[in-house]
Amino acid sequence: MDTETNEQPDIIKKKADSLLVLHHETGTVGIVQGLGEDGELHSVDPRELNNAEIVSIDSNENSFAEFYAGFYHQLKEPGEFSFFKVMEYEAGQTALHLQKYINDSSHAGRRELKNYEISIDSVEAYRRAGGEMKGKGEDASNNYLYKPEQMNWKMMEKLGLNKEILQELGVLESMLKGYKTDKLVPVHIDLGTVKGSIEARLSLKANDFGEVELIFHPVRTMPDFSIPFFGHLFSEEDKRNLMGNGNMGRVVDLVHRITGELVPSLISRDRLTNEVIQARAEFVRIPLVIKGVTLDEQQRKILREGKPLYLENMLSARGTLFNAAVQYNADKRYVEFLLDKNVRRLGVEDFRPVPEVFRGKKLKKWQMEKLKAGEVAYVDGLVDKNGKRYQGYLRFDKRVGKFEFSFKNVWMGEQKAEKGKSRNRGRGM
Repeated sequence: MDTETNEQPDIIKKKADSLLVLHHETGTVGIVQGLGEDGELHSVDPRELNNAEIVSIDSNENSFAEFYAGFYHQLKEPGEFSFFKVMEYEAGQTALHLQKYINDSSHAGRRELKNYEISIDSVEAYRRAGGEMKGKGEDASNNYLYKPEQMNWKMMEKLGLNKEILQELGVLESMLKGYKTDKLVPVHIDLGTVKGSIEARLSLKANDFGEVELIFHPVRTMPDFSIPFFGHLFSEEDKRNLMGNGNMGRVVDLVHRITGELVPSLISRDRLTNEVIQARAEFVRIPLVIKGVTLDEQQRKILREGKPLYLENMLSARGTLFNAAVQYNADKRYVEFLLDKNVRRLGVEDFRPVPEVFRGKKLKKWQMEKLKAGEVAYVDGLVDKNGKRYQGYLRFDKRVGKFEFSFKNVWMGEQKAEKGKSRNRGRGM
């Protein structure tokens, strides 16, 4: 089951993409409808979307590149806008969340949007790399990093593999795109005196001579934590986290093999092979929105640091709300959903900060310390919607990341029981 934890609830098949626009002068977000004859941008406020027509682009890279290049060069004063590519079916909701993010963020937070907007230079570079792309870009091979003819098929035959087998297994496309196969592939080894079979994930890599080589990622019984990993010595907690949900959960400095420089990195375990994988922290990209939930700067910081984050009220493809923990995976290079058992094992609550404000009242230092320790704090000076003052007892449930309030201390029995357990644990045998 641990090898399946990358599966998200409700996988969505994209059918079409659309464009969000940020107007720099006003700081407002809209959904692009098209261009007027004079190049004027037409967009609609997401709050007034209803049945309004918006741009709809076939969801493949060639179609989008062709559309956006033409759109951008016809646009009057393109420097006044930033554009963001989104799935058409969730354009309205994403636009509303993006607007909220802009309204609530600091100047530094808004600058981070540069990492997510569409770059016309990147689009043009993509088009040049793919040659002249006519029509709607049906040739999917333009999306590949490698071409089938670059592969050493004679060597593949010796391993018991060929193009048809890789296609039948459904792994050829991911290899051509530069990824590891998403499943284990049986490989036959024949060294004359030694013959046998192994299971491995496969990937392709260009060597210094421009030749495409096959890379094996064989299955290991266990990672060897006794050997320093690029200079990093694994702590007991590191080992538990990696063998638990597969992500170490913190940024560490790794030593570059050639330059010797220290590189802040995240570390994960390949759950299929037990290979330990690193990713540079500077290349970690965290989405602004996950399943309809807009992340604030603190939440995105938590994920950039490799820590798990519990999110509530995410929207599935079926339109139902669900809660789950998410974490950045250095092996997959994206934020993944964690299974419940891995969340419990990992202790996600340890990383969930206690908010400093409750119902408009800033909490005192001693109250924060109690809440962080899992204890109950008395709070007074609260004001209801009618202006009436009230008081009560508060605690913070780290498991779900929410305050719990009661006019009476309903948790007193639990506190006494916990203190009794602590005393018993302290007694000698």
